[in-house]
Amino acid sequence: MAAVATHITRSLAAAELLRRRRARASLVDYARAIEIPGAPVSDDPDEWLFKPVETGLAKHHIVMLEAIQRTIERPMGRLLLLLPPGAAKSTYGDVIAPTWCMGKWPGYRIILASYAAHLAYKHSRRARQLCCTPAYRSIWPELPTLSDVGAVDYWQLTNGSEYVAAGITSIAGNRANGAIGDDLLSGIEAANSPTEREKVKEGIRNDLKPRLLPNAWLILINTRWHEDDHVSAILPEDYDGRSGMVDCRDGQRWEVLNIPAKCERADDPVGRRIGEYLWPEFYPAEHWQQFEHDPLAQRTWSALYQQRPAPDAGTQFQREWFKWYDPQELPQQLRLYGATDNAVTAARENDFTEHGVVGMDADGDLWFIDWWSGQVESDEAIGAFVALISQYSITQWWDEGGVIEKAIRPAVHRAMREAKRFVALESLPSIADKIARVQSFRARASAGTVHLPRAKAWAARLIEQLVAFPAGRYDDMVDVCGLLGRGIDQMIEASRPPSQEPAGIKPFTAAWVEYEETESSRVRHV
Repeated sequence: MAAVATHITRSLAAAELLRRRRARASLVDYARAIEIPGAPVSDDPDEWLFKPVETGLAKHHIVMLEAIQRTIERPMGRLLLLLPPGAAKSTYGDVIAPTWCMGKWPGYRIILASYAAHLAYKHSRRARQLCCTPAYRSIWPELPTLSDVGAVDYWQLTNGSEYVAAGITSIAGNRANGAIGDDLLSGIEAANSPTEREKVKEGIRNDLKPRLLPNAWLILINTRWHEDDHVSAILPEDYDGRSGMVDCRDGQRWEVLNIPAKCERADDPVGRRIGEYLWPEFYPAEHWQQFEHDPLAQRTWSALYQQRPAPDAGTQFQREWFKWYDPQELPQQLRLYGATDNAVTAARENDFTEHGVVGMDADGDLWFIDWWSGQVESDEAIGAFVALISQYSITQWWDEGGVIEKAIRPAVHRAMREAKRFVALESLPSIADKIARVQSFRARASAGTVHLPRAKAWAARLIEQLVAFPAGRYDDMVDVCGLLGRGIDQMIEASRPPSQEPAGIKPFTAAWVEYEETESSRVRHV
């Protein structure tokens, strides 16, 4: 019996040593080995106790921790973490990573800066609590207790490692092996202020970076609030949302980890398919869709959740030009037209095939009726086109001439014959100048004659592309609008509804004779 007990004790000891060894070597294994502090136990803003996080590591947490470790171990490592609210980026960037460094390397110095000290203090309290837990101390049993238990803006382990928490402009006098800038813009009001945006950029250049020791790393954790924020001052002008190592305009090479709430790229760093939402085991799709499908929150969705902020007024289109309608406001009399922008190839991540259907009313206004979008092979896109012309009585359809049109036109004709659904197709000449090809549609929009359905997510995406054009990442939907604008001269206004005035009196009836006699008598008396 004693021999069995000894065997079990040795197995447990070996497992514990392996756990410690892995936790010291890997940030991911460290996060698995500890109890992560989550929400505070009370509403007190100065609360020191935090409930443990009850969810396990999600795929995006692992990807994020791996990127953080690469940055920490790379001389002069630079990392941009671009994730939506609620993705736990602050937990792993401000709490888990710093405490791992502080235990692993004696004398390690960390600076955490935020737009205001109180937010940095909150994460500092969580990090300090973590360092007091038995799980943390079991990984580094040689560490005695904290040297200063009560401090929040500055505290130290007895191995000499330090944690400093402050506002972005209040970190003078401190030096660091690694610095984190988290939520450096306080919100939409600050993001809309050129003064506040410039203050943050100056804070990074003149306050945060000068605090770094030789070969120190820097991590900026953000949701995007504005197209001219401090992140845009770092990313290259042609940045297209990709993740990986990027040569940036500050002359340094940054690793960028861009994980939007809804996948938009085939090379998604979490391995999602296009259209899949983030963290489905924790957030249902409805959580993200409440922002995605709200027409009044489209800037919030695009900026905070998708990490691609767009201006309220672009160089070509302005939001206020467009009118929104509810289903009951759609005119009954419309002549319908359509246009297609074909993708070059489904393999290219930035190419989408777009089909748009509009109606012209009796006054010449355009009403967007339906839309189809897909990053698919041509046969599926042709099937979607046939479905639209089968659903609606469309008068004319345009696409852009060229190699793509010639390649797929026979397949389009065959699909229409098989479905016994037909529409007149016309290919318009290709125009290289992007701005020139949307000018006719722009004139209609600026006159306030373009209407969009309020409840449709595709209409909100269309507005985002138009407003960002020509600098936006996507412009496929804009190209459809350009084709419709170029076809305006061929569009015919819808017929007006029959007059509701009462019909005239039929000649030679009793009513007609009575009317004539009355009129004659009236004239004689005049």
